[in-house]
This record gives sequence, C-alpha cells and structure tokens, in this order.
Amino acid sequence: MKILAVCGMGLGSSLMLRMQVEGALKELGIAGVSVEVADIATAGAAGADVIVTSPQFAPMLSNGPAKVVAIRNYMDKEEVKEKVRTALGME
Repeated sequence: MKILAVCGMGLGSSLMLRMQVEGALKELGIAGVSVEVADIATAGAAGADVIVTSPQFAPMLSNGPAKVVAIRNYMDKEEVKEKVRTALGME
C-alpha cells in the first residue's frame, strides 16, 4: 500500500504531513505501508492508494483512483491518526 502526502511544491508541508502519517501508522501498529511526498502537479500519476493533503488541494485530486483525505491541522496527531485509520478501513 502507498500513501502520498501532497502539497503545492512537494517540499514543505508535505514532508511534515509525511512524518505525521508515519507516526500515526506506527501508533496504529500498521507496517508495510510506504509514505511518500509529491507536489500537486505530479500526485495524480504517482500510483498511490491514499492521498493525504490539505482541504485546499483535495478537490483537485479527487477525480483519480486514490482515496483522498483532507487534513485541516497537520500538527494535530489525533486528527491525522483518525483520518488515516478511516482511510485504511479500520473504523
């Protein structure tokens, strides 16, 4: 499984989001998931199963096969963990 953290340039906030997602996966006891970063322009072609991004970019990515998850507060570990859990079908 591949999760893609996406921001405008693929450098700043996507790296922060990747670290939060990796932490959430660890807390949830999930292994074997790749978490990568991308910019908005290349994200659709990255072959991800789940895309995590801001509410601003989510509508631009929702027409592809990946499940798109909008994270409002990248620093809120509980929000990230809950949305990752839901995206992976662990409700």
